[in-house]
Amino acid sequence: MSYLAPSEFVTKMVDAGESKIFMSTRDTIIRAYMAGAILALAAWFAVTINVNTGQPLVGALLFPVGFVMLYLLGFDLLTGVFVLSPLALIDKRPGVTLGGVLRNWGLVFVGNFAGAFTVAFMMAFVTTFGFTQAPDKVGAAIGNIGEGRTLGYAAHGAAGMATLFLRGMLCNWMVSTGVVGAMISTSVPGKVIAMWMPILVFFYMVFEHSVVNMFLFPSGLLLGAKFSIMDYLIWNEIPTVLGNLVGGLAFTGMTLYATHVMTLPKRQAEKAAKPRVAA
Repeated sequence: MSYLAPSEFVTKMVDAGESKIFMSTRDTIIRAYMAGAILALAAWFAVTINVNTGQPLVGALLFPVGFVMLYLLGFDLLTGVFVLSPLALIDKRPGVTLGGVLRNWGLVFVGNFAGAFTVAFMMAFVTTFGFTQAPDKVGAAIGNIGEGRTLGYAAHGAAGMATLFLRGMLCNWMVSTGVVGAMISTSVPGKVIAMWMPILVFFYMVFEHSVVNMFLFPSGLLLGAKFSIMDYLIWNEIPTVLGNLVGGLAFTGMTLYATHVMTLPKRQAEKAAKPRVAA
C-alpha cells in the first residue's frame, strides 16, 4: 500500500501546515466550507443509520465515509489545521508567524461552520417537510443529542465541563490521527484504511468533535430542542474547540514531530543551514 516511514509522513505534515498558512482566503474558506458540509452529511447519515437499525456500531462503522471523502478531495477541518499549522511555526518555516496560524484557524472555523449550518438547515427542512410538521424520528433524535450534550454536561457543573473538555481532547487525538493517516500512504486504499480506523473509534466512543457539533446542535435549535444558543456555545462548542486543539496538538502533532523530526541529526543540520526569510 505504498507505506511511508514516519519521518517521511511527519515532514509531509509540516509541509501541509505551511501550505495551509499561506493559502489564499478564498481557497481556505471554500475548502473549509465543503469539509464542514460533507462531515455534516456524514453525521446525518450515521444518525439515520442508528435510528433505523438501533445499532450504533453500524453508524460508527459507516460514518468515516464522510471524513475519507473530504480529505481525498483536499478539504480542511478545523481539527486538522489545529495540528498541522502549528507544526510549521514550531519548525520555523520561513515566513510562518503566529498571526498566520491564527488566521488559518479563524478562516477554517468560519468555513466549517457555514458548511455544517447549511446542511443543518437542509436536514431540518427535510425532516419537517419545510417546517410544517414535527420532526421525524431522525430529526427528533438529533434534537435529543443537542439537549443531552449541553444541559447534560451543565447539570454536572465543573465536573461536566472537565468531562466535555477531555472528550474533546480524546476526539481530536483520534481525528488528527486520521488526518495523518491520509499522509501515511501514497495509494488510495492505503489512505482510506489509515483514515477509517481512528475515525471509527472517535465516533463510536461519542467523543466531542467541534465540526460535527456545528451540525448537530444548530440542527437541534432549528428543530425546537429545549436548549439555547448560549447553552450550545458555553456547554459544548467552546470547550470542545479547546479540547480538540489541546488533544490533537499534544497527542498527535507534537509527539510525532518530537520523535520523528527533532531527533534526526540530518534534519537539524538542514534546518541550521537553511536561510530564514523575515516574517
